[in-house]
Amino acid sequence: MPKPLPTSVRTHFTALRMLLVMTVILGLAYPLLVTGISQVAFSDKANGSIVSSQGKEIGSSLLGQNYNLPKQNPDDPKEAPVPDPKWFQPRPAAYAYDPKSSGASNLGPNSEDLLKAVEDRRAAVATFDGVDPATVPVDALTASGSSLDPHISVAYAKEQVARVAKARNLPADKLNGLVEKYTEGRSLGFLGQDGVNVVLLNRAISEQN
Repeated sequence: MPKPLPTSVRTHFTALRMLLVMTVILGLAYPLLVTGISQVAFSDKANGSIVSSQGKEIGSSLLGQNYNLPKQNPDDPKEAPVPDPKWFQPRPAAYAYDPKSSGASNLGPNSEDLLKAVEDRRAAVATFDGVDPATVPVDALTASGSSLDPHISVAYAKEQVARVAKARNLPADKLNGLVEKYTEGRSLGFLGQDGVNVVLLNRAISEQN
């Protein structure tokens, strides 16, 4: 009768078998099951909520992006970006809507730098949109916590209608209709406020011309 293996060896074999079984279940079967369910039930969201226009992928409805004029000197890192008046502009972003650098400025309400940035933005937005500085919505002055938020308030979207209409020679009523169309309600019906997805709104505008 063969001599039984030492307890330590048998314990290691048991652990190895358990490792292999759990690897198959949790490392292969479970991911494949979840991936399959997501592709069948939530295909768009599972693949990044990609937004396409005229057969080209132009971004994701989950991620904001810049709508600036091309830089005059692309190789000059000091050249400040200039917003394009033909597009609805997103809210400010601490990291210029770069998904690799998501994050907020971490400046508190008593920060002089933050207060100065808010006032500078107020003046710039008021001039750009041709409105009274006192009426500029708060989300046009402060960045989101992620710097990737694709939404702006309904008030900020409506403030931009006249500028975009003039730049594109489109009726303001048509743009107001698009703003209403792409206004999304509160999360779960009670969290936050109504917002307008700038990426989807600008796609709709690009397809008007």
